[in-house]
Amino acid sequence: MIKYAQKYAQKFNFEVKLAVADIRHLPYPDETFDWAISAATYHHIKGEVERQKALGELKRVLKPGGEAFITVWNHHQPRFWFKPKDIAVPWRQRDKTLYRYYYLFSYGELKKLVKKAGFQVLKSFPESSYHFPLKAFSKNICLLVKKSD
Repeated sequence: MIKYAQKYAQKFNFEVKLAVADIRHLPYPDETFDWAISAATYHHIKGEVERQKALGELKRVLKPGGEAFITVWNHHQPRFWFKPKDIAVPWRQRDKTLYRYYYLFSYGELKKLVKKAGFQVLKSFPESSYHFPLKAFSKNICLLVKKSD
């Protein structure tokens, strides 16, 4: 993802400082950012306590009133209807298959988790490519949250 971010920044002439870090221990001072994006991250963290710790770090590095955009995989998308919430998903990489851990969220569960971490939910919605009236079955859950003052 760092490589993609670097390419994107170069393409649009953005000045960026990118870092690879553990989301539960971010290498930034308190109240560093006005905005943050966490795409496809929290669903890879095992255990509610660890997910809460990661959200606490997000809150810590956001300035008062700061906002974050969060996406996670949805447990209610049709391909996971009869699967457990903790799952190993196969990923093909050239000639081998890797299994990656996922925790599959529901809309209500994710909202509850971010509120517990001290965020206000500004908006909850499916990814933009989902065009059906019931958001509950979308592939990804998207949240726009604000750090409570």
